[in-house]
This record gives sequence, C-alpha cells and structure tokens, in this order.
Amino acid sequence: MLSYIEPVFRPPSEWKSLILQVTNGCSWNKCRFCDMYTQPQKRFRAQKLEIVAAEIDKAIAVGLPVKRVFLADGDAMSLPFNRLEQLCIMIKQKLPSVTRISSYCLPRNLTNKTPEQLARLRELGLSLLYVGCESGDDEVLTRIEKGETFASSLLALQKIKAAGIKASVMILNGLGGRQLSEQHAINSAKLMNQAQPEYLSTLVVSLPLGQQRMDQGFDGQFQLPDQHGLFSEMRLLMANLELERTIFRSDHASNYLVLKGTLGRDKSRLLAEIDQALLQPNTVSLRQEWQRGL
Repeated sequence: MLSYIEPVFRPPSEWKSLILQVTNGCSWNKCRFCDMYTQPQKRFRAQKLEIVAAEIDKAIAVGLPVKRVFLADGDAMSLPFNRLEQLCIMIKQKLPSVTRISSYCLPRNLTNKTPEQLARLRELGLSLLYVGCESGDDEVLTRIEKGETFASSLLALQKIKAAGIKASVMILNGLGGRQLSEQHAINSAKLMNQAQPEYLSTLVVSLPLGQQRMDQGFDGQFQLPDQHGLFSEMRLLMANLELERTIFRSDHASNYLVLKGTLGRDKSRLLAEIDQALLQPNTVSLRQEWQRGL
C-alpha cells in the first residue's frame, strides 16, 4: 500500500498509472471554482525525495508492471527544475519499463523554467502535461482568481510545445456564468487556436460545496448556465475553434453531453451533435444528474 494524503485527484486517462504524490495540495489554491485542496491536511508542501523513492520501491515490490507514472498532486510542476530532473531520473532508473511520465501543470509553474529545461525533462520521460487553462478570457480569469491571463497561458503552452511535450488543456464549460458565457467561449477558442494543443477537453463547472466563493468574484451574482445554456456555450466554443490535429474530448463525468472527435476533421459532426442536443434534446442520450459523478 502506498501512503497517500487523501484526497488524491488524477486525470481520467491516468487510471492505469502509478500515482506518485511528489507534492501535496496546490501552491496557488485560490481558484474560486476549486475545492479540491481546501482541507487542512492538503496544505501545500513538497514531498522529500527519499520518501518518493520508498513509495516507488513499494510499487516495485508488488510486482505489477508500471508503464505510466503520474506526478501528483495538483501542482507537481511547481517544483524547481533540479528536483523534477532528480525525480525523472529516479523513475527512469527504478522503473525502466515506464514509457510516460505526466503531471498537472499551472501556466505559472513554467515561468522560471526554460524550454531547454523542459526539453531535458522530456528526454527523461516527462511527455504529457495537463494544463488547466480553464478560460481564455481575462475578465473570467480575474473573477475566478486564477492568477493567469490569456498571455500567460499561451506562453506556457508555447514553451511546452517547443520542448516536445504534449499538452492536454482543460476548459471549463459555464465558468463565466450566464453573464460572461459568450466572451468566455470566444476567447477560450482564440487561446486554443493560437496554442494548437495535442489534446483539449471540456468539463462542466461543478460546485459541490456551494457557490459562495464564486459569488464573491461575480458581485454576488454568479449564475451557472442551465443545460441549454451550457450546450449553447459549447456550440459557440466549437464554432470558433480552428484546430488542425487536436484530439477533443468532452466525456468527463461532469458533462451532460458526451462529445469525442479530432479537430478540425470532426468539427462539422460535433457541431451537428450539439445542435441536436439544443433542438431535439429528447433524441439525445444525456447524462442524468445522478450519473454525473463529481
């Protein structure tokens, strides 16, 4: 058994990966929509290298083949380059069967990391970063206290691409509320068009602990779009996306409407599926509220 400080979160596609908790919590932890790391035990700190090594040894002792490693928690890329390099070397030495190392990544994590340093990490196996851009609209980003801008997100994504690392970007459907829905969709599409990430996913904003924190950023007036409003926003985003070879997924448990395809090849089909959900919702298989595991 590995020793985790719960709760631990990971991307859905990392379900087969060895989860190494090289950091605990999130160094920023101010985003108004996010309650993932608000518990007292999730206060941010880096894990000691020898403890991580011991956790790897536990996994080796079990005898199961490890092909992928995910560096948890939400902010592993906040670690200095030297520490990340040490971690990747250790994984490479102890687990030679590993073909991919991945991590969540906030754009600010890369401010003090050069493309050359990122390329070095890529050489050591770090080949995928999950980047929570959330929105490409500066007003939305300010209101949710993301601590990022269109420009800072784009710069980070450009650094990742220059290093040969793949980026999986997350945009949150409904993040601007009803008030800022249109500009949120349009400017998020603009950010993606300039960045051309390898992967793009959309999740629906979910506030299981209430929306008090979101209200504080929206003058007490945050209103999450209803299902029709979410689909309309998704259509606007999709219509404005001009992507060349991006794998698109909108299949997270938070989504009512499951969409999958490659952009731009499947753009027309995906728009038609959204239109059907908007105009003929009774003919579309939508997730019920009880199915939306959050």
